Amino acid sequence: MSRVFPDRPIVDIQGDDAIFHTVFDLNERYQVPGAQFLESGQTWEHDGVTPRWRGIYDDKGRLIVAICHNMDLGDSWEHADNPEYPEKYSSLGIRLGVNYIVYAMTH
Repeated sequence: MSRVFPDRPIVDIQGDDAIFHTVFDLNERYQVPGAQFLESGQTWEHDGVTPRWRGIYDDKGRLIVAICHNMDLGDSWEHADNPEYPEKYSSLGIRLGVNYIVYAMTH
């Protein structure tokens, strides 16, 4: 990201940011595991125990890059119809994705 936005820091996204309240109010967020969860039962891989929502903002305070650190939203979407993958992870992943898309179209 430093090559794309060399003058913009990556910062933690605060819980009251519009990205978490555009369509769904996502006050409760937790780590969304990848498919490896199906084999290991752990929500993390390697040392990625702590989930973090980070981003890069423009000069007007709009989020221009959203980073879901230590989680795998793509796998939560991919395994949404897998009965072995817990629904709570898929539903949070889908809600985050919807918020991200609507935020991008409205801010």
